[in-house]
Amino acid sequence: MEFLPDVYILCETCQGKRYNQETLSIRYKGKSISDVLEMTFGEGLEFFFNIPSIKRVLELLVRIGLDYLTFGQPSPTLSGGEAQRIKLIKELSSQSKGTLYILDEPTTGLHMADVSKLLDILHLLVNRGDTVLVIEHNLEVIKEADWIIDLGPEGGKEGGYLLFEGTPLELLKCESSYTAQALRRYLQED
Repeated sequence: MEFLPDVYILCETCQGKRYNQETLSIRYKGKSISDVLEMTFGEGLEFFFNIPSIKRVLELLVRIGLDYLTFGQPSPTLSGGEAQRIKLIKELSSQSKGTLYILDEPTTGLHMADVSKLLDILHLLVNRGDTVLVIEHNLEVIKEADWIIDLGPEGGKEGGYLLFEGTPLELLKCESSYTAQALRRYLQED
């Protein structure tokens, strides 16, 4: 089954700027709200540098590699990885601590540079007192874990058994784990 792509029709009144003329005439530092919505997060960091609450969130968005996204980007156009990282930043920006986060393969589709940035954010969550449980096959993430629970030896009917529980260094000694075998090879290449 095929579906037609989304169609966007430019508003004849505002020409896609989303606001009426009265609203667009209001300026902050010479920019209208439409101008701000067209800014990237990276540009916004410089623009809002003197507003600590906005600056803090933008610094995190840039740090996690989302500096190229614009303020006005429609959420349906975000990739799964972009959306997940924005949710993490939202949580990291909140004042709550002691939260349990469960992430299912958060590195899927990410470039290795972005995996590193994601790990940086996960470490920030842990360092502030949150717990992060990650279901993942990415060996870089496994290598960085504080604690690993390895289930197997296979999937489906041949799996689901606890093969190992412990630190990444302890995992390397587990002979029955495919994860341990892959991690040993990965660390030798590294």
